[in-house]
Amino acid sequence: MAEAVLFDLDGTLIDSEPIWAAANTALVRSRRAEVTDELLRGLSGLDATVAMRRIHGHYGWTGLDVHADVAFVQRRVHESYARGVHWLPGARALLASVRAAGLRVALVTSTYRELVRYVVREAGPGTFDVVVCGDDGHRPKPDPAPYLAAMDALGVAAADCVAVEDSAVGVASAHVAGCAVLNVAPMMRSDLAHTWAPSLGCVGVEQLRAALGARAALTGPFPLSVAPSPAIAH
Repeated sequence: MAEAVLFDLDGTLIDSEPIWAAANTALVRSRRAEVTDELLRGLSGLDATVAMRRIHGHYGWTGLDVHADVAFVQRRVHESYARGVHWLPGARALLASVRAAGLRVALVTSTYRELVRYVVREAGPGTFDVVVCGDDGHRPKPDPAPYLAAMDALGVAAADCVAVEDSAVGVASAHVAGCAVLNVAPMMRSDLAHTWAPSLGCVGVEQLRAALGARAALTGPFPLSVAPSPAIAH
């Protein structure tokens, strides 16, 4: 029986990927360079500092201040969030359903707390029991540390948790932490996920519990690979 649901943020609950892409693009273009879709896709789910180091490496930038560039991007995202957070379809309804079912809820994100506070505020008091952010001092996704920190704070075992993630980086983090993983991705999905849905609009509490059943059917607590993830129908 599920006891807790652990949600990723960017691209899972809120439509923020275009905002981060625009901020990173603005930085790259300020240096007279052009950004590629492939590079932007490769940043999905990464901690801001890790993502910026990847950008610097891609363009061969040396001697530049990574942390100053992170601050540049964060300011752009901050300005957008201050105007309002755009929730993805089904996100608010699913959060309400999970709370109504008596399940604990955690937010586990690579985004830094200064930005996450906008989401927590808009979600309303009591939506999240625990919030784990990218600047909390643990190793970032795909390391399992963020999910392990969330489960420890909730006081729940991995066997009783479902993680909801959109990116391959996030799925890997939750998978290695021992959670059942629901991958929400309209097109590509991770083989490490236990179930899959094209959007949160297709997901309810029963589908989350089904992820636990799919995980339990696997051999061993931390399988290195799984069979193709069963899809949740529209």
